Amino acid sequence: MESTAKSLHKAFFPLSSQYDSTWIKQNSLGENVLYNLESLTEVIEFKSGMRVMDLGCGKAVSAIFLAKEFGVQVWAVDQFISAADNFTRIREMNCDNSVFPLKLNAKELPFAPNFFDVIVSVDSYMYFGTDERFTPYISQFLKSGGHIGIVDICFSKEINYLMEVPDFMRTDFQDKWYYVHSLEWWRKLWQRTGHLKIKTADKVPQNEFIKNEYIKDFKNAKKSDAIADALEKDSDGLINIFRMVAQRSEKVIELGNYSKGQ
Repeated sequence: MESTAKSLHKAFFPLSSQYDSTWIKQNSLGENVLYNLESLTEVIEFKSGMRVMDLGCGKAVSAIFLAKEFGVQVWAVDQFISAADNFTRIREMNCDNSVFPLKLNAKELPFAPNFFDVIVSVDSYMYFGTDERFTPYISQFLKSGGHIGIVDICFSKEINYLMEVPDFMRTDFQDKWYYVHSLEWWRKLWQRTGHLKIKTADKVPQNEFIKNEYIKDFKNAKKSDAIADALEKDSDGLINIFRMVAQRSEKVIELGNYSKGQ
């Protein structure tokens, strides 16, 4: 079984499979962050020299990967992880000239409009992006024609009422799941703004493999995790991993400060 998993890892993720698995797991806040990121790179074209924002980057593993594999410059933004700690990891991976760590609130960003070629958010967008005002706000930092891409958990159908919550999720729903939505919900949110043209919106092709590996990692570590527990009990495929990529419209976006509603 172990050799089968390794073979699938290399087949599904030829780039991230070359990185030390212990280093990835130690520096991922949950599942293997590079699994989700590499699935996103299949549908976004990264070119050397591009400016990329990695929003909600965690411990900067994703930012390091993008810099090393595609020769891009990455502004690694996270509200909770120390920029100094991230810089230590960045320097250890010889990326200190291409990855720039910043500790910032996603809704209080200091960047100039039209600055980035690409914005990515892996396993974090649902924590700040469900607000209808956020997508237009973050879009202003993209160049006209630039792309934004996210990978995150979704439901196969929208849960509108507590009575629709499956039994195996009810204990943790109010803490872990109430902000999770269906892929169609996300698609409509982005389309509604008029700032973005959706190019890709689907379950990641490696969906089942990633979920099974997530369950296995917590079992091997003998740790309890609400998401891993729910995934193991989810016999109907309610919980999935999706990716969505959109291109910024030609329309000039000048939204100013998010927190002041300007």
